[in-house]
Amino acid sequence: MSRIIASLAAVLALWTGSASADPTLIMVQQPGCVHCAMWDKAIAPIYPKTPEGQFAPLVRAELRAGPPEGISYARKVTFTPTFILIDDGQEQARIEGYPGEDFFWGLLGKILQDHTDFTPGAS
Repeated sequence: MSRIIASLAAVLALWTGSASADPTLIMVQQPGCVHCAMWDKAIAPIYPKTPEGQFAPLVRAELRAGPPEGISYARKVTFTPTFILIDDGQEQARIEGYPGEDFFWGLLGKILQDHTDFTPGAS
């Protein structure tokens, strides 16, 4: 329940523009997505507690609904899950699919370091 409330708060912040300058990670998902369920089981419970999750809070979006209001994707999303790093309302980078927990953290760290001022280990 708290995860739903946190996601709704993040979406509301995006819609009102208060978080538009802050990095956000959008998870594009769809019903029946096996890899989305795997991510939810392995990563979702801990993501908000990690430095990455605090730096780029997660917002969920449904594949068929398109991007959240005020957000622009660089290209169409084809695969789920797709994780899209948004900064200033624009896509900066994406991870297509869920390659497993170890690869996910490495890929996420790389896109955060390459496209934002994220510093691993900084509090």
